[in-house]
Order: sequence, then structure tokens, then C-alpha cells
Amino acid sequence: MNPERLHLTIKKQIKEQMKQIENSNEDMLALLEAVVGIKNELLYIREYFHPLLKGEIYLSGEQVCEMLHISKRTLQQYRDDGLVPFIKLERKILFRESDIIKVLEDNYQR
Repeated sequence: MNPERLHLTIKKQIKEQMKQIENSNEDMLALLEAVVGIKNELLYIREYFHPLLKGEIYLSGEQVCEMLHISKRTLQQYRDDGLVPFIKLERKILFRESDIIKVLEDNYQR
């Protein structure tokens, strides 16, 4: 093989390898974007979807505060006054969504 032809062959091989590297980088970026998208979806699911326990949805105090547009202190007062039923598991306090809805319905004034 003459030197000029060898040079062209090597140059062609280098170009092909560079394309593979570019494609590889693009593939890696696409994969990374997909992983970040999945991570964001999982975080959203963890935040806003709650598993049912015997058909019941349980909410944290923070979620109840957001739902009712009240402060944590107001929710504490409602608990102290017996207005809102709750479940205490060691240091964790949970509220049944159905109980919160019932309290709202029972106290609805027309």
C-alpha cells in the first residue's frame, strides 16, 4: 500500500472512530437525560401518591396542612380540641384522608 493511500485509510478510520465517540457521547447524554427524567418521576410519585392500606389513604400532618391551607400550629390545635381524628404510631402522626373529608363535610355550612 502506498503511503498516500495508507494516510487516507488511517484518516478514514480516525473519522469513523470520532463518529463512534460522538455517537457514544450522544447516546450517553440521551441515557443520562432518561435517567434524570425517571428520577424526577419517581420523586413526584413519592411525594404525591400514597399506597392504600386496606383501601385507606393516610396523610402526614404537612399534607393535611396543605390540603386545608392551615398552619402546623392550627392543625395541632384541631388535634388538641378533638376536631380532627389522628393515629399516633410512636412519634409519627397520621391522618386518614376519609376522616379529614368527613370533618369537612360535617362542618360545611350553607
